[in-house]
Amino acid sequence: MKKFEERLERLEELAERIKESDLPLEEAVAVFEEGVKLAKGLERDLDTIQGKVEILLNEPTEPGEKPELGLFEDES
Repeated sequence: MKKFEERLERLEELAERIKESDLPLEEAVAVFEEGVKLAKGLERDLDTIQGKVEILLNEPTEPGEKPELGLFEDES
């Protein structure tokens, strides 16, 4: 699997390519399809990274301290 940055760069290239007015329809569809697949994969990666960051930010810092899960708003 390619690195996140490489896939993001490829997606940016595809976005520029799809803007070309002389791009044949079949090729435009193929470029669009590749872009959608890349975007979905990148979004999944970002969701995973966000989950890891949230876990790290909510870890207890003191022994015996409970983690803050953030499931419910504070009702006080």
